Amino acid sequence: MATENTNITPAQQQKAERSLMLSVLVIIAAVAALAIVGFCFMNKPADLVEGQVEGTTVRISGKLPGRVVEFFAHEGDTVHAGDTLVRIHSALFEAQLTQALAMQDVARQQNRKVDSGTRKQIKQSAYDLWQQAKAAATITKKTYDRLERLYSEGVMSEQKRDEAKAAYDAAVAAEHAAKSQYDLAVSGAQSEDKASAAAMVEAATGGVDQVKAVLDDAFLTSPCDGIVDQVYPEVGELVSLGAPIMSVLKNDNRHAVFNVREELLNDLTMGKRIRLMIPALDKKEIEAEIYYIRDLGSYATWHATKSTGTWDSRTFEVKARPVEKVSGLRPGMTVIYTK
Repeated sequence: MATENTNITPAQQQKAERSLMLSVLVIIAAVAALAIVGFCFMNKPADLVEGQVEGTTVRISGKLPGRVVEFFAHEGDTVHAGDTLVRIHSALFEAQLTQALAMQDVARQQNRKVDSGTRKQIKQSAYDLWQQAKAAATITKKTYDRLERLYSEGVMSEQKRDEAKAAYDAAVAAEHAAKSQYDLAVSGAQSEDKASAAAMVEAATGGVDQVKAVLDDAFLTSPCDGIVDQVYPEVGELVSLGAPIMSVLKNDNRHAVFNVREELLNDLTMGKRIRLMIPALDKKEIEAEIYYIRDLGSYATWHATKSTGTWDSRTFEVKARPVEKVSGLRPGMTVIYTK
């Protein structure tokens, strides 16, 4: 029985290999051609500079140290200039106001007595005032001595010691003034007595005005229209002199901030108007004017590798303000500048 011959001759095998190689070369050539055509017709992407929107924040603080009693506005609330934001209570300054009013009343009474010429009443009132001032000086002296010892032992703060010293000095001054008034009353109500009594009234009135000026900050108001950005203390917390209570983000002065390398500064000049895109506002385009350019310093310098032939490049901060008001524009939003 004859068998079928399945052997392939060398010529046939060589022909098949040439066909396969030719097919591979054709595919490679086609891919290369497509790559070259795509590279030639590909659009160069635009140079994009990304920044963000910022605003001006005003910190609310006052001269009155005390305890936060009540907030009239909270984070996210819209406020207007003059709106009351917070109330601070200080028992110490309210007591000082009561004392100042009492001293003012005493001074006025003394002045009236000097004018009336009733020598006996003048002397008695001046003596009583002197004794009262002397007692106050004695008490404040003991308080100061005690706080001085505690301060030297590291138990009491320097501020408390200084407050006690100021109170003692004021009491001593008041005692001296009261003693002078008593001496004048004893010697008789002369023209100098009347002038001195009137000066005491003015001094007492000045003390009242001084305490009232501090207490005016018991109610802090907003200096501008805006949105309450942050509230720092909680109700019941103590705040010190000048400590920020909250911050208000002003409605105006929204601006875009970019950090760009100095190669782009040729197209970003002072006063130039540029087009910006806001992704958060449905890719809305706005016009803005550059009003600020500043070098960020050596810490923001891009250092090149010298072997590549390039050079170091500094980073600059560029700010641009929208030409027209943009509704919905908020700090923190991304802005895109296309060169």
